[in-house]
Amino acid sequence: MKQQATGADAFAPFQKALSEGWTQALASFQQSAAKGAAAFDVGGSPLWQIPQMPQMPGGAKMPDLPKIAIDPQKLQSIQQQYVAEATALWSQGFQAKPEGDKRFASDAWGSNPLAAFSAAVYLLNGRTMLNMAEAIDADEKTKARLRFAVEQWMAASSPSNSLAFNAEAQKKAIDSQGESIAKGIQNLLNDVKQGHMSMTDESAFEVGRNVATTEGAVVFENEFFQLLEYKPLTAKVYERPFLLVPPCINKFYILDLQPENSLIRYANEQGHRVFVVSWRNPDESLAKATWDDYIENAAIQAIHTVQDISGPTNKSGQINTLGFCVGGTILSTALAVLAGRGEKPAASVTLLTTFLDFSDTGILDIFVDEPMVAYREMQLGKGGLLPGGDLASTFSFLRPNDLVWNYVVGNYLKGETPPPFDLLYWNSDATNLPGPFYAWYLRNTYHENKLAKPNALTVCGQKIDLGKIDIPAYIYGSREDHIVPIGGAYASTQLLPGKKRFVMGASGHIAGVINPPAKKKRSHWIREDGKFPKTQAEWLTGATEHPGSWWTDWAQWLKGHAGKQIPAPKVYGNGKAYKAIEPAPGRYVKARA
Repeated sequence: MKQQATGADAFAPFQKALSEGWTQALASFQQSAAKGAAAFDVGGSPLWQIPQMPQMPGGAKMPDLPKIAIDPQKLQSIQQQYVAEATALWSQGFQAKPEGDKRFASDAWGSNPLAAFSAAVYLLNGRTMLNMAEAIDADEKTKARLRFAVEQWMAASSPSNSLAFNAEAQKKAIDSQGESIAKGIQNLLNDVKQGHMSMTDESAFEVGRNVATTEGAVVFENEFFQLLEYKPLTAKVYERPFLLVPPCINKFYILDLQPENSLIRYANEQGHRVFVVSWRNPDESLAKATWDDYIENAAIQAIHTVQDISGPTNKSGQINTLGFCVGGTILSTALAVLAGRGEKPAASVTLLTTFLDFSDTGILDIFVDEPMVAYREMQLGKGGLLPGGDLASTFSFLRPNDLVWNYVVGNYLKGETPPPFDLLYWNSDATNLPGPFYAWYLRNTYHENKLAKPNALTVCGQKIDLGKIDIPAYIYGSREDHIVPIGGAYASTQLLPGKKRFVMGASGHIAGVINPPAKKKRSHWIREDGKFPKTQAEWLTGATEHPGSWWTDWAQWLKGHAGKQIPAPKVYGNGKAYKAIEPAPGRYVKARA
């Protein structure tokens, strides 16, 4: 009993300091609120407020800081809850266990009292910080930014990220007699040398050798892209060829990782004559390339080239098209430009996790406002390159525990080599973006959402009206997508006037899309009554869940727009103006950022 009392007493100073600290913080908030109550008052309760930015030299005024306030009663309630939980935690002493977080789930944490206690305190602090962020009175974007900042702080300050507290890393260092630490240092030096953190064993993969291996050839190229045609896998093919436009922010082979999960190969197996845009990884020669360049000289050029190649056997002259993510935005813009010119080259369009209406961009919205857009325009609007690593880092920090700190711990603290994983190899194979292209895209889509407004934009000399893309559309969104939220993907149903089919798949931006039927994984949802209410939530109330991949549903839909079957071509291109230049996947995709 005496030992237990002594243990509890050891935590008394921490409890006293906590109480005093909270009292002082609360008093400070209340004093600030009292002084500023006249200027900012909600419901009669005094609120704390950040002061506005001062005038800058030359008369220019910095953008005002957002109004951020917190009700002292909410703050006091959070304090009381924190003190109560902290008291309960301290009463357990070094018997406390961190619960509900996979980072601290191993036996090594449970058997190390100091590490376990530090993790438990960390989790309590994190919960409290999130509660404070939720209690803030501010506009929704400001609240989202506060939540994001707190989440980043929580992820970075975890005791699992420090060798001094990470019980697993310590145990491994002891068991390996220090070898894990030596390997961790070597891993760190290798990553510094290559310029990015390893998420997988990159030495296990090579583009064209064991990823992007579907047989084909380059049949056209210019400074923006190579056009790949794939060898037919069936004796007959549909007369209307099939063109895929992947995102230029990443490389096309996400659609052709391995034979068993390749959407390109799957379309080939269904009897389609498949063409794919392989974007060039921009260098300084493309530093002034614009959005118009990518539409006219890439997307439209690809459409016309596929039409030309298939012309002798394609009586309708139309093709089927697919756009993935930003590729879908580019493809849809190109089809709208062509519609404005009186052309209707596509018999159908498939959009996978694509924004056309940028009203709901999810977590990415926190990065976009007028100062940020204006800064990027000043920095890159007239020329330059946005390094691929910048975009890759941004997307990784949207899920910091899984895509950043998990590898810091594994690679450097534990000295582990991450296992080979084709998807993560692709994810690390970054691409640059031309500055003017990026600045235009940022302002006109994410910031001002002009693409969704008829005739608000002029691209390649044509007013853009997505309502002129009056063709059948298959629209897919992933339920847990953090890049293109499901509501953002669904919003395209409200813009495109043709006959539509919307399908929601389980999982995220990539795993939801790359879901081959043979795996028998992840359900999808379809609403068969043909109704498209205003929101995805309303649509879902009438949808039915179907086990397994959406690919089979899409394949059946696409066949209905592919025309009759004809003998498969014996050569790439058409034997005249377009011939095989080099084997797929071509050299453009192999260029590193």
